[in-house]
Amino acid sequence: MPDETKSPSPPTPQGDSQPSAEQPAVPGGVKATPSGSVQGDVKTPSEKAAAPPSKPAAAPAKAPVPTPTPWDSPMIAKLKRMYGSGLEPLTYAGQNYMIVDSSMIPEILQVLRNEEQFDYCVDITAVHYPKREKQFDIVWVLYSFPRNERIRVKTQIADGAKLASSVPIWATANWLEREVFDMFGIQFEGHPDLKRILLPDGWKGHPLRKDYGILQQDNEWVQINLGIESGQ
Repeated sequence: MPDETKSPSPPTPQGDSQPSAEQPAVPGGVKATPSGSVQGDVKTPSEKAAAPPSKPAAAPAKAPVPTPTPWDSPMIAKLKRMYGSGLEPLTYAGQNYMIVDSSMIPEILQVLRNEEQFDYCVDITAVHYPKREKQFDIVWVLYSFPRNERIRVKTQIADGAKLASSVPIWATANWLEREVFDMFGIQFEGHPDLKRILLPDGWKGHPLRKDYGILQQDNEWVQINLGIESGQ
């Protein structure tokens, strides 16, 4: 007769059963054979070494380099009728500009101010290309408040050539032309007070010319005014 006082054995849980002696547990969820060898996706060191290297990610495609394209507008059509081949209007990277023969610069700037409402001369600057026959680019950056439009006017001149001052057209051209004179040595005829604005009056040379070395100084001025052999 069975002993009814003895507690019955608990039922074996279903699902995640405990590993038996014939199937020991192996980390990573892979099976082990009775002999102890591992089955699954585990690779031996020799298999890992023999695996082909992964391909490098493809380099991103380079963005196309912007190039100048013709600029056309009612204003440009009018200027082309007036000045013909003396004016080349272009657009580069969303910026409108016109290349103008230097002999036409005073008249075109006056037309842009009086007839096209470019009432603010934002900047005047220059670039030096010493190997060119006409070594200097001069650039006027103009803005029209009524039109909310910005354009650039560019011309080329030889070393030693002079340009008419734009001060009678825009008062802001005063200090801008002085800076171009100071840094590049370009003369603006009719300027009311063309003298240096960044460097001392007695300084020799113009530092933004390409033939003026980056470490070059007016050592004579330094010695006389600072009492030292060199400022470097």
